[in-house]
Amino acid sequence: MANPGKTLYLECKTGISGDMFVASLLDLGADKEKLEKALSTIPVKGFSVKVSRTEKNGLDCCDFDVILEDEYENHDHDMDYLYGGLNEAQSANGHDSRHQHHHDHGDGHHHHHEPVDENQHQHEHGDGQHHHHGHRNLSDVLDIIAKTDISDRARDTACNIFRILADAEAKAHGTTAEKVHFHEVGAIDSIVDIISAAVCLDNLGIENVIIPALSEGSGQVRAAHGVLSVPVPAVSNVIADSGIPLRITELNGERITPTGVAIAAAIRTSSKLPQGFIIKKIGMGAGKRAYSVPSIVRAMLIEAEEKALSTDMVTDERHIWKLESNLDDCSGETLGYLMDRLFENGARDVFYTPIFMKKNRPAVLLSVICMESERTALEDIIFKESTTIGIRRMQMERSVLERRIVKADTKYGPISLKEVKLPDGTMRHYPEYSDATAVAQKYGVPLRNVMEEAQFKASEL
Repeated sequence: MANPGKTLYLECKTGISGDMFVASLLDLGADKEKLEKALSTIPVKGFSVKVSRTEKNGLDCCDFDVILEDEYENHDHDMDYLYGGLNEAQSANGHDSRHQHHHDHGDGHHHHHEPVDENQHQHEHGDGQHHHHGHRNLSDVLDIIAKTDISDRARDTACNIFRILADAEAKAHGTTAEKVHFHEVGAIDSIVDIISAAVCLDNLGIENVIIPALSEGSGQVRAAHGVLSVPVPAVSNVIADSGIPLRITELNGERITPTGVAIAAAIRTSSKLPQGFIIKKIGMGAGKRAYSVPSIVRAMLIEAEEKALSTDMVTDERHIWKLESNLDDCSGETLGYLMDRLFENGARDVFYTPIFMKKNRPAVLLSVICMESERTALEDIIFKESTTIGIRRMQMERSVLERRIVKADTKYGPISLKEVKLPDGTMRHYPEYSDATAVAQKYGVPLRNVMEEAQFKASEL
């Protein structure tokens, strides 16, 4: 099993697509052979994958390519039907989408899905399987994923990605997720991209994914019903639902694909980078198009500075800020979401205290502890995500004990602990929750047993 608690920082300054993401994780060290073994169990025929090296503006990158057999390519990716012609970026670069299929899906996917009769375009192969040529609904895709031999975690991730896509497409076309018939995202290569993304993420043991923002290009693309502005509707809907910050750049063309943004939305746990961190490893995943500024996803395994510098005792700043607001008209769901957003963006602590306001209204007192550098951003979140019209704030001094992160070698494997130094010089140890819970789940033992074992071993340090 990979080490628990790994953090991935995903830099998407020139966009993101499914194959770019997979390539970045392979470059980061995901096991290629395990991926190929998993892909061989997908109950769909007519594809192969190629992992190679490529150069983008002098940078060495990994390239992940899904290559379809002609029969499947013709039916599952009728680019001319989907676009009704070339998009702006292809036309500018002299690329004919009708003859560039498996070199183009990476950072210029199809994005328009016209409703079709699900009984059309079927044919039976010798293996007894029926294939909807280019037209699959959500249940078809989830059934394919269910029959693929991958871990439960990878399967859940892949299914979640497709559900996000289905919801986005349903909103774009005024229907339900169950009734959406996928063209591009339901085609073989996108199923492979998404399963590959889930398998590689699981193989690397990634628990936390930080995506500060996604950058999109500018211009328009041509679809079956006419010209669409970038970002296209499916991408815009995922961005709106997920809350991922979006930056529109002057880079030419469509830089974010529906598959890419759905992956980002499904795996992102935070948009806030640690104040200081150590980069442990870097992976570079290349896009397919020949833009003047190449599309590259840069994936970095990082450690927060406090954890990385575990041999040195550290203390936080003496001065902190406390933000407060009385809330008497926020639902429990709103308050829960607000707390998550505040923690994601750097709050040191967030808590609610039951209070009574004027006219004996039951309410809660929101309290947020933060550093000066996060104060303005957290106030913006409170105003945006709650009903308050005012925030009280005060700067406070505090006394903080020195501490560092240490590793204890237990019978379950290494577990991180926070070592705290008291004023009299004695030490206390507190096992890291994420490490302990991962070990408890792996071995099926009570969490308290893991905690006690870690503290016992820490006493020997």
